[in-house]
Amino acid sequence: MRLQLGGEYEQFFQCYAKEGYAGLRVNTQKIPVEAFLERAPFQLSPVSWTDNGFYYQREEPVTRHPYYFAGLYYIQEPSAMLPAALLPVMPGDMVLDLCAAPGGKATELSSRLRGEGLLVANDVSASRAKALLKNLTVWGAANCCVTAETPQRLLESFGCFFDKILVDAPCSGEGMFRRDAGLAESWQERGPQYYAGLQKEILSCAVRMLKPDGYIVYSTCTFSEAEDEAVIEWILEQYPELELVWIPKQDGFAAGRAPCEACVRLWPHRVKGEGHFAALLHRRADGYENANHGGLQTEEERAAAARSTKARQKHRAGDSGESAFAERIPAEVFEFLSLLPERLWKNGAYRQIGEQCLLLPPYQLPQKLRCLRSGILAGTLKRGRFEPSQAIAMLLDANSYPNVLDLPAGDTRIVRYLKGETIDLAPGDPPVNPGWTLVCTDGFALGWGKCADGRIKNKYYPGWRM
Repeated sequence: MRLQLGGEYEQFFQCYAKEGYAGLRVNTQKIPVEAFLERAPFQLSPVSWTDNGFYYQREEPVTRHPYYFAGLYYIQEPSAMLPAALLPVMPGDMVLDLCAAPGGKATELSSRLRGEGLLVANDVSASRAKALLKNLTVWGAANCCVTAETPQRLLESFGCFFDKILVDAPCSGEGMFRRDAGLAESWQERGPQYYAGLQKEILSCAVRMLKPDGYIVYSTCTFSEAEDEAVIEWILEQYPELELVWIPKQDGFAAGRAPCEACVRLWPHRVKGEGHFAALLHRRADGYENANHGGLQTEEERAAAARSTKARQKHRAGDSGESAFAERIPAEVFEFLSLLPERLWKNGAYRQIGEQCLLLPPYQLPQKLRCLRSGILAGTLKRGRFEPSQAIAMLLDANSYPNVLDLPAGDTRIVRYLKGETIDLAPGDPPVNPGWTLVCTDGFALGWGKCADGRIKNKYYPGWRM
């Protein structure tokens, strides 16, 4: 670090004796930033490199507030907000978050899709992918597929399928030593050289899944040039149709080492955040077909690309043919779905696996992947009785379901509900009909209850309870 920083080293070293910064990112799918700032009972100040990120004071109970359980914000280290902010995602894009757990970046990518297109959020670890699925569910992500596969398997299955890809690569973690001192121990066991080879392999697979004129953000939380600039130089040599896109440098941002000045590095002594590196790559349409290394090389990859193109063009709602994949919607399920906004179910496909009732994205996806969830778990059908899921509750609000108990965030019954307790209706509450009830706070959904005899029997998902 002395060699890399020169005269700035002492300032860098001293910042590790100081406390780091805490941040949250607003879920703009559920609430505009301005409206959140009016409601939030926290002292917040903006993170300059993203429109919906804010610093908060560590002593504030941000993970105990009902808005956190409603998915109105995600707790995220401020520098880690940068990569997703750099990827130019548009509604309707096919997006891949290749190393997505625990979901900080994937949730932001989902918000920017605005319910259109598709997000494939992947992590090679099935246990980490479960945490990813939970965070995407709380966030209210609809058109998403959560997988636990290697990049190579995804490449074989999808081929050249994605418009935008985020590769927040596993790394030696130097930029997070202040936040987690245990990472220094891990660094001694597996340093930059180990990760550099892994990063090249992952990024190479990502490039081959990227459509011409598509974009990749490559990011790490390390300062190591072997894992940052050297990886970028290598990928540009291997795939000549790639080009670096200039990232504007804000106050405190440092350019990458030459010839990668278009990249950006965040130093913890320069910005209010931990260490991070990011590069934005564009795959030019011209030169793609003739690229020596950048095109799909094997027969398997070419076949996967052809399947992906066909699948992308096949919209489920417009498929009038017989399909073993889609089944007739049982009357009990349709009765419930018809109460919801049509955008949640009309354009997708219904599939039942055992008792689970799924609403699939309107695209046919590869079948032989280790997939934790595709689309929305609508609920379960047991002996002819349909029970809606926590996942579908998180896609709703007080205006999108006919039977609602909407309580202020300060009502003590909200905390009791989040702890799994039965709650009583009060004389001043608006009328609630018997049956399935969407429990909300200030209009934002928390989960389900079942109303009977002036009480709400708690149906909040046990694994999420306060």
